[in-house]
Amino acid sequence: MIYQPAEDSYLLKEQIKKLLNKLSKEEKQNFKVLDMGSGSGIQAFACISSGIPRKNIIAADINPEAITELKKQKIPARKTNLFLHINKSKKFNLIIFNAPYLPANKYDKQPDTTAGKKGNEIIIKFLRKAKNYLAKEGNIMLLFSSLSKPQDILDYAKKREYKAELLSEKNVGMMEKLFVYKFY
Repeated sequence: MIYQPAEDSYLLKEQIKKLLNKLSKEEKQNFKVLDMGSGSGIQAFACISSGIPRKNIIAADINPEAITELKKQKIPARKTNLFLHINKSKKFNLIIFNAPYLPANKYDKQPDTTAGKKGNEIIIKFLRKAKNYLAKEGNIMLLFSSLSKPQDILDYAKKREYKAELLSEKNVGMMEKLFVYKFY
């Protein structure tokens, strides 16, 4: 099963489009994007509709079904667990990740939504490696939840010498808030 876009996906997409719409047509021609955990490809398609050439985008996902569908839609795609099969010499201007961000519980242990006991383990692993794949002035757009222990994520990012900027937040339900951060 492929992760289908939901309010988290649309919140992230909105911020990606805002960032990309600030670029000139010429800047977009050489702009490289890695869409980590691409799922249905909503973020990759947002990049394409904002003027980023398909050939400059790599969609990455652990789910082979997602990779098959992305390739059918002519999106360059790689089956990988985070950065495992991403060439270390590649540098991206933008890395997007709508990460699994929920703490595991007895009702939901799906890899497309749960990120370990605390709900941030996959995000921490991602941040540990992501800087190695960023271009000099590159950015990461990362979505996570108030259930993911956001302060732990931000503290870890600071230790790894990332700067963080909150771009958007949205209440979802009575007990949860979604955040989109830019890390650089």
